[in-house]
Amino acid sequence: MSEHYFTVFPAVEAEERTHRFSIRGVEHTVVTASGVFSADRLDKGTQVLLDHVPDPPETGSFLDLGCGWGPITLALADAAPGATVLAVDVNERSLALTTRNAETAGLDNVRTSPAEALLTELRESSRTVDLIWSNPPVRIGKEALHTLLLDWLPLLSDDGEAWLVVLKNLGADSLAAWLRDQGWDVSRMASSKGFRVLRVRRRHG
Repeated sequence: MSEHYFTVFPAVEAEERTHRFSIRGVEHTVVTASGVFSADRLDKGTQVLLDHVPDPPETGSFLDLGCGWGPITLALADAAPGATVLAVDVNERSLALTTRNAETAGLDNVRTSPAEALLTELRESSRTVDLIWSNPPVRIGKEALHTLLLDWLPLLSDDGEAWLVVLKNLGADSLAAWLRDQGWDVSRMASSKGFRVLRVRRRHG
């Protein structure tokens, strides 16, 4: 499996590189490294997501599920300085880079955490999140992806939303159908460059 970034400690040496990207209209100088997702560019799926999500609320608890080196985290934190942005990943290198990139940008409303640790903390404290933005790791396989979503989506607040970007040819439409079967309200909000942008909400009534 060439997608080696979905591991706690990547085997490949951490060759660091610096890039300058415009992330939802804000210029950021960031450090990326080998062994993390999309180390050399702003991933096309992430870009599609950031192009189509509405601005987040001014306050609340927001989650970047699978943060990589942090582009979605930076976008959330830029757009809502009064919110708390939780950035999770299984990859320790990704978490370290997201922390550094948020600090470089002067964003003090970001908290990074290993995914399993934060999942346990939120469950045990019965805390919820108001918004999830995610370019989920579809290539880990359908079963693992379903498990990931079944772990995190129930942590949404009653009127919370998850915005996901998924490649059409990697099963975006079947994923949407599966989420509906699980009881979620799913809307396709955009289609661009081969990707679907899905909004997932609790089904009320």
